[in-house]
Amino acid sequence: MASSSSAPRPGGTPPTSSDVARAAGVSRATVSYVLNDTEGGRVSEATRERVREAARQLGYVPHAVARALRAGRSGIVLMTAPAVTVGPLFARMFAELQQALSELGYTAVLYGPTGVRGADAGRRWAELRPDAVLSLRDDSMDADAVAVLRQAGVKVVLGFGPVPVEGAHALLTDEEQVGFRAATHLLAAGRRTLGVIVPADTSLRGFAEPRLAGVERAARAHESATVVRQELALDEEAAPRWARRCAADGVDGLFAYNDEYAALAVRALQDAGLRVPEDVAVVGADDLLIGRLLRPRLTTVRLEYMPAPDIARLLDRLIGAPGTPPETHDMLGARIVARDSA
Repeated sequence: MASSSSAPRPGGTPPTSSDVARAAGVSRATVSYVLNDTEGGRVSEATRERVREAARQLGYVPHAVARALRAGRSGIVLMTAPAVTVGPLFARMFAELQQALSELGYTAVLYGPTGVRGADAGRRWAELRPDAVLSLRDDSMDADAVAVLRQAGVKVVLGFGPVPVEGAHALLTDEEQVGFRAATHLLAAGRRTLGVIVPADTSLRGFAEPRLAGVERAARAHESATVVRQELALDEEAAPRWARRCAADGVDGLFAYNDEYAALAVRALQDAGLRVPEDVAVVGADDLLIGRLLRPRLTTVRLEYMPAPDIARLLDRLIGAPGTPPETHDMLGARIVARDSA
């Protein structure tokens, strides 16, 4: 059992490894040996337990930065967040990746928008001395940021987005295929005047514009098909005005950007006296629960991202081989899930 010297230190000063050693009656080297889970050696199990108990009583927590300096690596994977509105799909992906990295011994840290770009952003990220930086569709990551991170000793820089960043590994997300799959389904059902919802929230344009381009690409294969771009805010008051415009434009097929906008659109169309799918067929994207709860149930484009364990293993491999030339991997697949709305 630890000695009376394990009492809390005054003034909120955190306990040190010296305090643990004194409480357990061992050397600091033994404390380091035990608390770092070093295998082998001649430290008995009884001594190990005495050190662990002293650390528990004192509330001792190893200093991660100091340990990282000694080891030459921090175990941190820094994920840079985009300055956009993110939804449940992003939140789920981040949680799964965080868990997968933890199982490999890494700590995932989500770094919010910096307000700066390029080299300035890179310097801020580098201050945390991460082993890897994963840019989650963050447009503040560019070639200058990559260069700063490399110079600071960051082993891996991995971009997640529609185009590669010079000097970084890439997980490519082809958003155009989402709109293409939706439009192909609508066109196959005989719909020829296709409305495409583009969110009024400009932070989503990086997703919305490629999806619109995908619809336009599919429509070009049908001489009689036309595409009508329609801006809509995710707002109950804006929806009735949008539905009236939709009817005036003669839209008979709608790609609603995602399932949340599709739910708003279906309700607005029905309130305007239009039938779904008889008058207007509707397709969403993301395959969220809300789409399955709608009546009629929502046809959607399911996004199939590279599984989080695969991304975690990719990062682990690249961290272990920091000189690997930039690699490119397809991150996103898309397929139609046909239900009742189209």
